[in-house]
Amino acid sequence: MKLLRLTIRIPALILVSAIWYLLWLIGKVLTAPFQKGQGRRRWRKIVLNGWGRSMALILGMRIRTIGEPPRPPFFLVSNHLSYVDIIAYAACLECVFISRNDIADWPGIGLLARTVGTIFINREKLHDIPRVIAEINEALDEGLGVILFPEGTSGAGDRVLPFHASLLDPAAKASYPVSFASISYRTRPGETPAYLAVSWWGDMTFTPHVMELLKLSGFEATITFGSHAIGSDDRKELAKSLWRAVNDQFTPMVDSALLGSERDS
Repeated sequence: MKLLRLTIRIPALILVSAIWYLLWLIGKVLTAPFQKGQGRRRWRKIVLNGWGRSMALILGMRIRTIGEPPRPPFFLVSNHLSYVDIIAYAACLECVFISRNDIADWPGIGLLARTVGTIFINREKLHDIPRVIAEINEALDEGLGVILFPEGTSGAGDRVLPFHASLLDPAAKASYPVSFASISYRTRPGETPAYLAVSWWGDMTFTPHVMELLKLSGFEATITFGSHAIGSDDRKELAKSLWRAVNDQFTPMVDSALLGSERDS
């Protein structure tokens, strides 16, 4: 049964992504005269949400939301557990993502990321920040939401990793009020726990991990939205405040002690 799921899901993911990509290109041509008008924005929302929901359906991912999602335009931070975080958020929000620049070169995923307007940031180059701020402003002016994963990497789900203040510099410099959310996963009884099957962390390599993920009968993603936005013109204070807010509402998926013993084994 697991092999059958894998056999069906791989071509389904490729085919459905290709269809949504083609629809995006068609809509881009049809709405080109309007550039940043409502028609173009509406089409983008349809494509991104449709792609996210289609991917979730194929993966067997049920998305549950708690709290009220922010209305666009918004700037939102979240903890980061897996590459499927993007699918979960894309399925329920009108947004673009801030991502590290090397993702743009990933086969397939990089093309999709560039197509839907992902904002790529080079963490090694401080002079890249003005460009990022300009792209954030452009996205907000178009009425979109912007999502950032300030941990800078994905974790196992035992805790919320420290937020990198440098990644929040664009929000602090522009005095954006920042919304927050937390995400967690749960697999079905009897299957590999989510911190191993869904979370992507440590020295896990992508291809073996995604193959195991595709074998799951299904799993649940829970997104909890914060009730308010947080603002500060000091990036370090902003990072600390947002980390506390996300950490306070995050429910660990695995005990850190168990995780430590597995790392040592």
